Amino acid sequence: MIKGKIRLFGDGVSTDLICPGRYYHLRGNLPELAKHALEDADKDFVKNMKPGDIVAAGENFGCGSSREHAAIVIKLAGASCVIAKQFARIFFRNCINIGLPAIEIDTTGFESGDEAEVDMKAGVVRNLTKGIERRFPQLPEKMLAILKAGGLVNYIKENSGL
Repeated sequence: MIKGKIRLFGDGVSTDLICPGRYYHLRGNLPELAKHALEDADKDFVKNMKPGDIVAAGENFGCGSSREHAAIVIKLAGASCVIAKQFARIFFRNCINIGLPAIEIDTTGFESGDEAEVDMKAGVVRNLTKGIERRFPQLPEKMLAILKAGGLVNYIKENSGL
């Protein structure tokens, strides 16, 4: 069970908003790069983010370039998962590959600061503040196994005999 406060964003949040290109020189120092996560969309995002919080958004979250740093900096900033009405496909897969759950649900009615929980096994997101419950199709078993392992690299290590 994942529990945390919602940190809400709108539609069309690009990978450039998530991980500003002007800091790309920090890609060799991901914890430092994560200090700038989503700052162009919310200058206080990192300051207000608490470990376990849930990033929520509208349509087309993670559009733009395919850089996996965007998913990584969200995770390093403390997010336990990302929920959105719809993800850019490559961003969605990058989340799974690094062990960050990405769930597509209708986020209408959710607000920043709402308490929420995500039950991956039951396929439900509950906004505890508003009493809203949204169901989502359970992720395929292989994706759940990748998330449980902490990402694709760990999954391969655990299952390849290396």
